Amino acid sequence: MPSIDAQPFEYEYPAGRLALVIIDMQRDFVEPGGFGASLGNDVVRLQAIVPSLQRLLVMCRAAGVPVIHTRECHRPDLSDCPPAKRDRGKPSLRIGDDGPMGRVLVAGEPGSEIIGDLAPLPDEIVIDKPGKGAFYATDFAEALAGLGVTHLLMTGVTTEVCVQTTMREANDRGFECLLVEDCTESYFPEFKTATLEMVRAQGGIVGWTASSASVIESLETL
Repeated sequence: MPSIDAQPFEYEYPAGRLALVIIDMQRDFVEPGGFGASLGNDVVRLQAIVPSLQRLLVMCRAAGVPVIHTRECHRPDLSDCPPAKRDRGKPSLRIGDDGPMGRVLVAGEPGSEIIGDLAPLPDEIVIDKPGKGAFYATDFAEALAGLGVTHLLMTGVTTEVCVQTTMREANDRGFECLLVEDCTESYFPEFKTATLEMVRAQGGIVGWTASSASVIESLETL
């Protein structure tokens, strides 16, 4: 069985049962003028992972590993965005407000689109999700079942929110998950560090972590 040099120990995966999940690499979070920036965050930190994620994406496509992208966005009428979410914090722009890239975190608006460097291919699955986790109120579980996937490479932003939430949801559903360390990022470096330590603690209670170089080295053998 193929394996990846990982922490807390080697990550084994059956060929043909692995998928790459790219969480929320969309303009609203990664580019200036979007929702992330409206919260006062430095989006440059998130942009820094794009080259590593690009290399991993190219390798997965070449190796025949399915790719699933997610976008956090809401219906235009915001019927799937509860006040408990919309009213949090003191952003300069709230969800649904008009911003430099259209209405913030609304499906179909320019800001909700995945950045060009990681744009999905026509045959790749794109999941629009209204929550932090990719399983909530989506057909993500059905998509994974349709692919026959049991093992997930987790990437994207932000590490401690949407990525970790999805990884924990996946773990509860029986998926074996590996978080790719240099293909995920947070606006807060200490939050990323803590998340990496948490998911691989206690013998990998949530999953594994590894560098993209280690993942690519393994995929090259498929």
